Formats: sequence, C-alpha cells, structure tokens
Amino acid sequence: MFFRLLLESLFRQRRRKLLAATAILLGTATVTAMLAIGTSVGDKLNHELSSYGANILVTPKADTLDVVVGGVSIRPATAGSYLRESDLTKLKGIFWRNNILNLSPELPLHATLTQAQPSQPATVPALGLWFHHTLHYGTESYAMGAPAMHRWWRLQGAWPADAALDQAAIGSKLAAQMHIAPGDSVALNGEPVRITGIVSSGDATDRTLLLPLALAQKITGQPDAVRRVEVQALTKPEDALARRNPDSLSPALHDRWYCSPYANSIAYQIQEALPNAQAEPIRRITQGEGTILQRISGLMWLVALAALLAASFAVAASMTTAILERKQEIGLMRAMGASQFSVASLFFAETALLSLLSGALGYLLGSLLAARVGWEIFHSTIAFNPVLLPAALGMALLVSIAGGAPSVLRTLGMQPAAVLREDG
Repeated sequence: MFFRLLLESLFRQRRRKLLAATAILLGTATVTAMLAIGTSVGDKLNHELSSYGANILVTPKADTLDVVVGGVSIRPATAGSYLRESDLTKLKGIFWRNNILNLSPELPLHATLTQAQPSQPATVPALGLWFHHTLHYGTESYAMGAPAMHRWWRLQGAWPADAALDQAAIGSKLAAQMHIAPGDSVALNGEPVRITGIVSSGDATDRTLLLPLALAQKITGQPDAVRRVEVQALTKPEDALARRNPDSLSPALHDRWYCSPYANSIAYQIQEALPNAQAEPIRRITQGEGTILQRISGLMWLVALAALLAASFAVAASMTTAILERKQEIGLMRAMGASQFSVASLFFAETALLSLLSGALGYLLGSLLAARVGWEIFHSTIAFNPVLLPAALGMALLVSIAGGAPSVLRTLGMQPAAVLREDG
C-alpha cells in the first residue's frame, strides 16, 4: 500500500515537483562542475604557469657557502665553480624524472664583439645556452633548451645550431646599438661568427649575446662546464607539509613528502643526483601557484555553497506549497489511522526519489559543464570522474531532505479533525 501511495504521489503536482527537481539538478550540476574542476585545476594551473619559465634553479653548492672574516661575509675562493654538463642526464634518473619537463643550462661570460666593418671592439655580456638540444638517457631522448623554457622570447631569424661554433643570436637592444641584423658576420674574440637571429625578451637578455653552450665552453676554456641550470618541473602546489623541513619529519611523513611532487622534494632529489649542486625552488613561482590555487578553490567552494543553499530554499518553498495544497489529503490519511511516521515517510521517500533522479542528471550536466570550462580556459578537457557520482547523489539527497524537512515535520503537528473541518 505504501509503495502504491508513493507512486501515485509522484505523479501529482507535477509543476511543483518539476520546480524542485530543476533546483536540485542545477545545484548538483554546479557542485559537480566545481568539484571536477577543483580536482584537476592544480595540474592545469601548473601547466599554465610552466609557460612562465623555470621553477627550480640549480647552482654549484660551493657558491652557497659563506666565509665570515671580521664580521663581514665574503664569497669563498670557489665562488666561480661549475656544474658538469654531462651530469645533467642523471636528472632523468630520479624518482620524479617524468615531472622534469625541461632543462636549460647556462654559462655566462664576457666576450669581445667586433662588427665586420672596421669598428671599435666592444666587450659584451654573453650567455651559453642549449637551443634545441637532445638529452639522451638510456634508450629515451628528450628535447631540451632555452627557447622552450622562455616561451615569451621573440625571435627574428633562426636559433643557432647547438653544435655550431660559428653561430650566435643577439639581443634586440644590443643589435640596435651595434647595428647588427640577422645574417651579419661579426668577430667574436677574433673568430668569425654569423648572427642567425635577433631575440627580444623584455629583460637583460636584450643586451646579451646568446651563444651555443659548446661555443661558450670553448671561449672560457671550461669544457663540460655550466654555471647554473634552470629546471622546469611539473609540481604539486605547496601545502603545510611541503613547507616543513624534511629532516624534522617522522619516517612516515618523510616518505609521503619525498613521494609527493612538491618543488622542494624534486629539488631535494636533484641534490641527491648531483651531490655538488644546490637546488632551490623559485619561490615567486611555487608560492604564487599555491596562493592562486587556494583562492580559486575558495571561490569555487563559495559558488558551490551558494548553489546548494539556493537549491535547498527552492525545495523548501516547493514542499511547503505542496503540503499546504494537500492538507485535506494528509488530514484524511491521519483520520483513517495513518501514523505520523507513515505520513512523514511518504513525503521523505517522494523527496528522496526525486532528488536521486535529479542528482544523477545533475552529475551528467555538471561533468559536461566542467569539460567545457576546461576546454575554454585550459584548452584541454576535464574527464568524467565516476567518484563524483556518489557525492552528487549524496548532496542532492542532503539538500532535498534539509529543504523539505521543516515542512514535513510541520505536518506531524496537524490535528486531523481541525484540518478536515477547516477544509470542509
């Protein structure tokens, strides 16, 4: 009898039920979309921020040492130490090797530049770089270099070949100062070099001569040497665990920290692979990512909460109106012997079925919305997450019960005789 009454009740007051179902559907769709975006926004945001350059800087460990004499800190005699270019392949052997997207070793120096026409030689800053270098590790090969690291650089012409000892690129301001154009031949420390391209970066690179790393090593007389290495890694935004000193962690927390792709933990593993190196996260990138993600997450939770509250209020209004319209039916049921529990169970069951159906549809709509938002903002889709289906159904059930409970419980206080006399 109960299920028969439930089925008949479901098909009554269709407009009221459609309004409540629509409110639940929209609320669960919004929450599902926010959860789907929130669970993947960290990786998406990291990919976006990776276009702004390196997030880890590797330098010789000796450069970080301080010597204090008479209360004054001075640099050690090894301040001009170098890293070995051949050791960089070891970075593809660490635990988080697949998270290392790019490497850009640098060797700064000063060189004498002379134009082909008779002119006064000038001492200019130069920088040895990888342009389109292939890093081999085992049977795998990886494309590395400065142009991919600094995607905002604009090039007129072409990049020098990495193996060429007679090619170079030049910063735009230095080129304008010395009246050099792509294709011009110049003398670099007395050796002929062809300028293949002009680089515009908006920073100090505009006043720098960019050389293949092999040429810079030849000029400095330091084969296999690099001064610093910029590392672009896919990392997890910083949280409370990431900011803790790993030496102070318990073994279990240390393993969790070590096996999480924080910028700190990847830098720690880089130092394990290169014992003579000091790897430090670039804080403006790593901390900025965490701050942005925290604010975005807060905004999404606020939107989700507002959607749930709006859905709950809509259900409450619809349920109140429905009960007022069915007062006589409720009074008749009570007069025929139905208990308060039976009447409340009928309305709660009706609300639960309606909310589960609306929640399932809301999950589908929210997943489609999340995929669309991901494509529009990050140019990559957000896949359907089946784990969110139980969450969407649970939230739909919670919203509908919370919205309808006050109205249903109010019916328990109705006196059948008074209701029937009033409506009669």
